[in-house]
Amino acid sequence: MESNLKVLLVSDDEIIHNQILNALTGSYTVQHIDSREVVREVNRDDRDIVIFVQPENDIAVESIQYIKSVSPSTLVIYIAKGSDFTQLRNITKAGASEFFVYPDELSLFMSRVPTIFQNYEVSKKKKEETFSVFTKGRGQIYSIFSGAGGSGKSNLAATLAQTIKLETTAEVILIDLNLQFGGIETLLSIESNRSIADLTPVINELNESHIRNVSQKLDGSKLDVLISPCDAEAAESITEEFVAKLLRTCRRSFDFVIVDLPSFINSQVVTAIEESDQIFYVLTPDTPALKVLKQFEELSVRLGIELPSRTSIILNKIGKDNEVQGKDLKNVLRFPIAATVRMDHKGLQPFLNKGEPVRKTAKERRLIPFAKDVRKWGLSVLG
Repeated sequence: MESNLKVLLVSDDEIIHNQILNALTGSYTVQHIDSREVVREVNRDDRDIVIFVQPENDIAVESIQYIKSVSPSTLVIYIAKGSDFTQLRNITKAGASEFFVYPDELSLFMSRVPTIFQNYEVSKKKKEETFSVFTKGRGQIYSIFSGAGGSGKSNLAATLAQTIKLETTAEVILIDLNLQFGGIETLLSIESNRSIADLTPVINELNESHIRNVSQKLDGSKLDVLISPCDAEAAESITEEFVAKLLRTCRRSFDFVIVDLPSFINSQVVTAIEESDQIFYVLTPDTPALKVLKQFEELSVRLGIELPSRTSIILNKIGKDNEVQGKDLKNVLRFPIAATVRMDHKGLQPFLNKGEPVRKTAKERRLIPFAKDVRKWGLSVLG
């Protein structure tokens, strides 16, 4: 029977990681990454056990310290390529619990794995609380994206964030990464001279207080919103490093981070997608939108962006008069359909014209069809 432990193998050495993967396959689910991907993956998800193979460059101590700072309960096992007492001491001080030398102790490592993993599971169960509500420290990042303009993704992102906030006790933040032109501030009638760009001076020491000082809190739902600077010049100062630090800080401070992405690909968008737990691609049921989706898939492959395990389709503006129907798409799309949202021009247009949130309070009696469909999507996201 396969264990439920989340195991991460960090290795740049193909021979070593193939030996370890072959030995563990069938008993444990193991994800393999390169050493340069540690920070992104550790921020994306909690790991129970990290097996860290000594890299060529001298980043092991720093990487293990980072793993333990983000997730103190993670068990780190270090595989060294030689016997070095100084290295052992430094790695142990950084937070590694087990230390093995390759190749001399490979068989010892393999024989001890079941005991190490079993002891960890027993310890983990003892520490788990009887029940848990939303806890800070490991928020989920959901990015809403579409390569086609006019897909309705900004309105979907705003309504999804409002829905999750109103349906739960979670801390939720909505981030508008349409840096040049914005859009969320218009949909939600936010008037403020504070934006994401105001975080630039403090990005290296960014914390929750900085974000809450700059974000806007909606009166009804109390949703936090980080609006775009709506300024091309200010947008140039927001780098991919800025986006990564912003999202990682938000992940630690909020339970859900909803990101509204622009309808094009640049380094900031790629960074946001890579940091995300889920990417929801908004697709309207027509041939041009399908063509753009195919181009996005091909570009993602060239850029090395891993999509299949994290991407779902949101079919928006569904109606009887559509050129393409939902049932026609099931055999065409590479990604699963997470939700369908009906065309609701009559119900939605007054909210758009007035710049009012579609959801304002919990347990509203009369929800428009659009809001009902997004609520159903939001509840499925919550599990």
